[in-house]
Amino acid sequence: MVQLSAGKFWGLRRLADGAGRFKMTALDQRPPIEDPIRRHYGTAQAPWEDVARFKELLIEQLQPESSAMLLDPHYAYPRGVSKLDPRLGLILTLEDSAFSDLPGGRRSAEIDDWSVQKIKRIGGDAVKVLAWYRPDADPGVCRAQQDFVRNIGQSCRRFDLPFVFELLVYPLAGESDQTRDYVETKSKRPQLVLDSVREFADPSYGIDVFKLESPVPAAQLPESGAHAAADAQHWFDALGEAAGRPWVMLSAGAGAGQFRRVLEYAYRAGACGYLAGRAIWLEAFQQFPDWDGIRRELAGPALAYMRELNVLTDAKAQPWFAHPCFGTEGPRVVPADGSFRQSYPDFGA
Repeated sequence: MVQLSAGKFWGLRRLADGAGRFKMTALDQRPPIEDPIRRHYGTAQAPWEDVARFKELLIEQLQPESSAMLLDPHYAYPRGVSKLDPRLGLILTLEDSAFSDLPGGRRSAEIDDWSVQKIKRIGGDAVKVLAWYRPDADPGVCRAQQDFVRNIGQSCRRFDLPFVFELLVYPLAGESDQTRDYVETKSKRPQLVLDSVREFADPSYGIDVFKLESPVPAAQLPESGAHAAADAQHWFDALGEAAGRPWVMLSAGAGAGQFRRVLEYAYRAGACGYLAGRAIWLEAFQQFPDWDGIRRELAGPALAYMRELNVLTDAKAQPWFAHPCFGTEGPRVVPADGSFRQSYPDFGA
């Protein structure tokens, strides 16, 4: 049975809509936005103004269909937080987009001069962290990634913020589909995804919501009713069981139609919504540097697509508070015997 502290309970409520379903938009991507802009200008780095302006447009145009938005502290928060509807949940990312690619696997790191405490101080409702993981990577790399996640989980407990954890598998050295891009690989093995989730479902990591990739490459998912659909659904069902707590789907650069199909499988397996970015706004970004064109695409096709996802989410997703991990009565948070003040610890406790 999962117990929620008062702050985590309220934070999760802030991330969801009134019915308890997550319709969260990710704007924290850095290389997928920086790199095309950098190539356009032929410069070593993308101009800060261009990246920040695009993220500001994303906030302005996409927030009407969002229950929460995931911002980064480099561009989206400093440029766009004043445009964010205060009724929406605010998630801040903590991981650096740069990672160490070692012979034995990848190691993640936090953003410099950034912390769970700072996210708490600026009013964030949750902390999001992405970690690359392969259970068959070098044991030292696996331990480092485990420690990385566990330490963040401890900080989230201390400052009583929900921990939204994104988990991605990746090709090891010598395997096919080698890339450092944040994209799904066609050779992904479902068992590796499943085994990774099982590792981080251990309570010692302090994860409150999993942000998960499709265990089967999105492009290979069959239509519902197809002969192979039952096999694919098996992997999603196993994913939900392994998570053992509320979970949402990420898009990993999948196309709009592909991601919609991913959600259909995930909702049948008990997912509570989505936290997605590129499936929603990538087509609009192709208009860069035509800012008027970007705005039209966001206000038109992108927002219409979000409405489609939200109709599906309303109909099929499980409310987070109804997840079986909380029992039949839902989350129990505040003691009903008058001892709340004494039982709720200070930050330093």
